[in-house]
Amino acid sequence: MSEEKLRQDSHLADSLNADASSPNSIIPRLQQALATCCQLIEAGDISKSNELVVELVDFLNPFSVSVVEDASNLELETTAFEILTEIDRFISSPSRNQEVIDALSFELPKVVCKFACASKRCSEIAELIVGHLVSTCSPRDMLSILCAALSSPSETFKIPCYFAPLIGGLTEVIILIQRRQFEQVKTVIPVILGVLKSVSLEADVEDKDTEELFHKAIGLAESIQAVCKKLEQKDKKKLCALLGLFVLQLMALASIAMRRNISSLLSIVLYLSRFLPLCGISYEGLITGPDIDKFKSICGDDRDDDMACFSHVKHGGSLAVIWGYKSNEASMAADEDFEAVKNELQMNQTKRWQAIGMLKHVFSSIDLSWELKTHALDFLFCIMDGGATVEIQNDNMDYYTYMPTLYTALQAIEMVIIYAPNAVLRKKSFDALKKVLADVPSSLRFDILKALIQNNECSSMIAILLDCFKREMLEEHSRSISVTSGVSEAEVKDPPCASFWSAGALELVELVLKPPKGGPPSLPEYSDAVLSALNLYRFVLIRESTGKTNYTGVLSKDMLQKAYNEWLLPLRTLVTGVVAENQNDHDQLASDAICALNPIELVLYRCIELVEDNLKHA
Repeated sequence: MSEEKLRQDSHLADSLNADASSPNSIIPRLQQALATCCQLIEAGDISKSNELVVELVDFLNPFSVSVVEDASNLELETTAFEILTEIDRFISSPSRNQEVIDALSFELPKVVCKFACASKRCSEIAELIVGHLVSTCSPRDMLSILCAALSSPSETFKIPCYFAPLIGGLTEVIILIQRRQFEQVKTVIPVILGVLKSVSLEADVEDKDTEELFHKAIGLAESIQAVCKKLEQKDKKKLCALLGLFVLQLMALASIAMRRNISSLLSIVLYLSRFLPLCGISYEGLITGPDIDKFKSICGDDRDDDMACFSHVKHGGSLAVIWGYKSNEASMAADEDFEAVKNELQMNQTKRWQAIGMLKHVFSSIDLSWELKTHALDFLFCIMDGGATVEIQNDNMDYYTYMPTLYTALQAIEMVIIYAPNAVLRKKSFDALKKVLADVPSSLRFDILKALIQNNECSSMIAILLDCFKREMLEEHSRSISVTSGVSEAEVKDPPCASFWSAGALELVELVLKPPKGGPPSLPEYSDAVLSALNLYRFVLIRESTGKTNYTGVLSKDMLQKAYNEWLLPLRTLVTGVVAENQNDHDQLASDAICALNPIELVLYRCIELVEDNLKHA
C-alpha cells in the first residue's frame, strides 16, 4: 500500500460526519470505512485501524438512536437494514482476513444489536452477524465481548430487541467452550440474569420482545444442558446444579415480566419445567426447600458474588410447584405426580410448614401479579385441607425451630390482606391466615399471634389480629368447659391449655391503649386497633367477672386501677378532645373522624363503667 494511500485513509474519519443527516450517503461511507480498516489491519497498522473503528462506531451511533426513538419511521428502518446487510456482506466474504474479523469483533456486536431494534428483519440479520463472529473468532474472546455488550448498553438500548441477538450469540459460544465450562458459565449467568431482571421490571403488558428474550434464555439453558452431557460426573454435578438455579431464577423473572399475560407465561413455564427432572429437582424438594439449598451449596456460598444473581430462586421454586398444581401440562413437563406431592404435604406437618415458609416469597413479592398470588393461596388451601394437625407430643422434635418460618409466612399473608385490590382476595387471604394459625399447636399459636400484633403498624391489621386472639380465647374457654364438665369455673384455678387466658391478653391491650413510645394512641389513625383492643378488654373483664375467675389478672385491684388510670381515662380525654376539635368542621375528613370515634366512645364508656363497678368490690 502506498504512503499516499495511507495518508488518504487516515483522513477518512474527517469525512464520516459530513452530511451525516443524509441516509443516502451512509452506505458509501460505511463501505469506505470498512475497506480502509481492512487495509490498515492487513498493513499491520493496528493503532490506526482501532482509531478508525471507534470513529466508525461514533458515526453510526446517532442513526441507531434515531431508529429506537422513531420506531415507526420506515426510511430509518430501511437505512438500518442496509447498514446491517453491508456489515454482514463484509464480514461474510470468504476472502476476508481473519485478523480483520477479530479486530472488528470487539465493537461490532454492540453496533449491530442497536440496529436490530429497527424491525424483525433487522434483528434476524444482527443475529446472523453475531453468529458469524462467534463461529469464526475465539470462543473465550467472544464470551467476554458479548458479556461486555450485555452489561453496558446506554439507557436508550436497555430494551429486549437489543439483548436478544447477544444472548443468542452466547447460546452458541457456550457449546464451543472446551475447558473450565463451569467457571465460564458461572461468569455468563449473572450477566444474563441481570439483563432479564432489568427488562422484567419494566415489561409492558403485551411485550412480545420480552417473551422472545426469555425464549433466548431458554436456548442458553439448553446449551448448558448439552455441555452437561459431555462432562465427567463431578463437573457435571456442579454444572447441573448451576443450570437448576438458572432455570428457577428464570421461572421467577418470567413470572414478573409476564405478570399480566398469564397465557404467554404458561408456555415459558412449560419449557422451563422440562429442565427440572434433568437437574435432579423434584416438586417436593422445591416446595420444602432442600433442593435449592443443596444446589446453592454445590455452586458456592453466600459470600460468592456470582451467587447474588439467584435472589429469586425460592420464588421460582414455589412458582414451579404452584404451576404444577394449576396445570397438568406443567406437572407432566416436570415429570411429577402432583397428587403424591399434595398427599405428602397434607400428611406431614413438618414438610407442610416448610412449604408454607417457601410460599411467603410469593406472597411478599411486590412484583408478582395478584393472579399468581391467588394461585398461591389456592395451593395453600390445597395442602392444608385434610392435613394432619397435631399438638406437641413428640419431645424429640423442636417445634420452636419452625416458628420463625411460620411467623414470616404469616407476615407475608398479612401483606396480601392489606394490599389486595378487592374484597374477595382479602377474604381469601384472611382465611389462609386462619388456616395457617390453626395448623400451629395452641401453645405456640399464642406466641406467634402476640409477635404479629407487637410487630405491626397497620391499625386495621392489628384489629384483625386482636379479633383472632379473642376468637382463640373463646375456643380455649370452650375446650376448658368440656374438660372440666360438672365443675364450676370458680373451682378451676387454672384452665387447661391456658395459653390465651393469661396476663398476655392484657399485655396486648396495653400495647394498643398505651403504646410503648408513650402517651395514648394516635386517633383517628388507630381507631380500628383501639376499638378492637377495647372490645377485647371488655370481653375479658365480663367473662372473668361473671365466671368468678381471674386467669388473666384483670380483676386484681392493681390491674383495675392501672387500666382505669393509665389506659381508659387518658383515652377518654383524647377522644373527647378529638371529637370537640372536629365537631364544628363540616368537611369530609372531620365527618369521617367523628364516625370512627363514635363506636370507640360507646365501648370506652362501657369499659369505664365495668372497671368502676369492679373496683367497688375489689
